[in-house]
Amino acid sequence: MYKRHHFIELKNRLLEKRNKIQVLSGPRQVGKSTLIKQVLKEIDIPYLFVTADDVPSDNTSWINETWNSARSMMKIKKQDVFILVIDEIHKIRNWSESVKKEWDTDTFNDLELRVVILGSSRLLIKDGLTESLTGRYELIRMSHWSYAEMRDAFGLDLEHYIYYGGYPGGAAFVNNERRWRQYMKDSIITPAIEKDILMTKVIYKPQLMKQLFELGCTYSGEEISLTKLLGQLQDVGNVTTLANYLNTLDESRLLCGMQKYANDNARKYNSIPKIMVYNTALLSALSNSTFEKTFTDSKVWGRWVESSIGSYLLNKADELDYKLYYWRENNNEVDFVIEQNKQCIAIEVKSGKRTTNSGMPLFNSKFQPKHSFVVGSGGIPIEDFLTLDLENLFE
Repeated sequence: MYKRHHFIELKNRLLEKRNKIQVLSGPRQVGKSTLIKQVLKEIDIPYLFVTADDVPSDNTSWINETWNSARSMMKIKKQDVFILVIDEIHKIRNWSESVKKEWDTDTFNDLELRVVILGSSRLLIKDGLTESLTGRYELIRMSHWSYAEMRDAFGLDLEHYIYYGGYPGGAAFVNNERRWRQYMKDSIITPAIEKDILMTKVIYKPQLMKQLFELGCTYSGEEISLTKLLGQLQDVGNVTTLANYLNTLDESRLLCGMQKYANDNARKYNSIPKIMVYNTALLSALSNSTFEKTFTDSKVWGRWVESSIGSYLLNKADELDYKLYYWRENNNEVDFVIEQNKQCIAIEVKSGKRTTNSGMPLFNSKFQPKHSFVVGSGGIPIEDFLTLDLENLFE
């Protein structure tokens, strides 16, 4: 079975003497549970694996009971080392306070009970860690699957990856688009909103959140003002609410509104956002087109290509510690601008089926980027870029 690069990192940490809680965080269906099971299977340490998926959120004693079960198993089996894995822990109210109490108890008693926490709600994991567990954890972020991973694990070619995206669970259905769309609806789209956001965060207008997500995904690769977007939504709201909801979708690694690159933060924050999905599967699943129609329509396919480049850059932003923007001045535009340590890199995407007014010469003269280049026609081949180690761009 294919192992993502996080496998070695997590394995090595669990083989070390107990030091920090290991937190495995990432969007739904990117392989968190599979990864920890692969690691547990390979290391020779007994463990208890539990999930809070069906536990009532107000059952705050559940974590204590689970922890005590692990301690009991450790004692009965006369083990010096034991691993406790808790999946979907964010669904328990005030989970971080309970974890802090149990972890500190084991620390005081010198108990070698190593702990791994998994969560698909980045929002609640983030809040819980910063509220109660500062200094007690290490975070391993799992992003959406890249083209190289989907190719190596499932044999996806470039065109099918651009359309079907990077959800490993959907790879089996790329030859049956009806089943693939059903999988996306039942396993990704509905639970991502209803379970990972609406059940774990106070959203006063849940219908507006759902509509924003579904409509926003179809605008991936396009600049659109929040006022115009609001006018297309059926639920009544305001621009401030919409901006907050878009930020929530961004923190959930589903959909973001990229800001316009500028020399000062005020101009960045007040810009019209460019919508971008974190996984092109979301764009495809929520569009009214098929793979065949999308691929053969040059203008439409160009937007899918740009979104695949954008999603790759977005998913690497946390790991490589950079920010991603777009740039426009009148009809001059640059698709993506990476900013790290006050240096920038400009990227223009040309699929060969998409023509735009390149703003690269003007951008270069105004901002003097460290690098500027084209991906696609006349530049780095799309497949090469999607398999490129982006860390090399900053050397």
